[in-house]
Amino acid sequence: MNGVVGGFAALTAVIAVGWLVSRTGVVGRDAEGALSRVSYYVATPALLLLTLADADPGVLVSPALVATAGSAVLAALLFAGLARWRWRLRPAELTAGGLASSYVNAGNLGVPISVYVLDDASFVAPVLLFQVLVMAPVGLAVLAGSRAQARPRWRVLTQPLATPVVIGCALGVLVAATGVELPALVLQPVELTAGLAVPAGLLAYGMSLHGAPRPASGGGAGPVWLGVALKTLGQPALAYALGRWVAGLDGVALLAVTVTSALPTAQNVFVYAATHGRGTLLTRDVVLLSTVLSVPVLVGIALLLG
Repeated sequence: MNGVVGGFAALTAVIAVGWLVSRTGVVGRDAEGALSRVSYYVATPALLLLTLADADPGVLVSPALVATAGSAVLAALLFAGLARWRWRLRPAELTAGGLASSYVNAGNLGVPISVYVLDDASFVAPVLLFQVLVMAPVGLAVLAGSRAQARPRWRVLTQPLATPVVIGCALGVLVAATGVELPALVLQPVELTAGLAVPAGLLAYGMSLHGAPRPASGGGAGPVWLGVALKTLGQPALAYALGRWVAGLDGVALLAVTVTSALPTAQNVFVYAATHGRGTLLTRDVVLLSTVLSVPVLVGIALLLG
């Protein structure tokens, strides 16, 4: 239990620091945007490179992927379809909301929760790799394309390939596939840079909360609550159903896919949205509310299936 509480407490503390420095005026008005850009363009690609360089791509073909990847894709598509039908959101906002409804906080909360509930941190690997190799590049392709409407078609189509996150993922997969051992002269600065990704994103998120309207208020409340409902309830329910009746999982394996799918929205989604200026308020509110509401959901899943 200490690992779970510690994970949530660490996130909350860094977010609170971001809110405090913005509230007291210690940093300038553009600090939030600057931190988001540093995290997105520099630190996150380094982190993904290190993560994938040590990963086993074989977990992507495990039966658990049917549940974790399937539930994520279905939750994102449900948000896109319902939000388009009900609120006529544009493709970029639908993409940001779809990511917020399905992209779990596997890095910060997935490991301690997997250790506490499942006694094995490796259970979070399939969803983590699927997100960084598939979901993030696809989502960023749409977000990047939404800012390139006036450019030649070939540049719109090829721009996602030059996205920092995609480049970081590609380099990490290349290192893993070739088995190359990075020399310390290269590895140490990459590790230092990667260590900035999470705190920079959390600080930027905390800064965004200062002076912002109450979460899920005003005309944008509907899409926010839809995203929260899909993330906290819909995605774990879909993961359970796919895991049990499609992949044939049971016992700890079924518990694992349900728990990992019930993790709250990762702050990476806010960084992606803020950097591209699309769906920023939507993702900010879903991250906040899903983090709060995921606690009783995770406890309930552990009690019912554990």
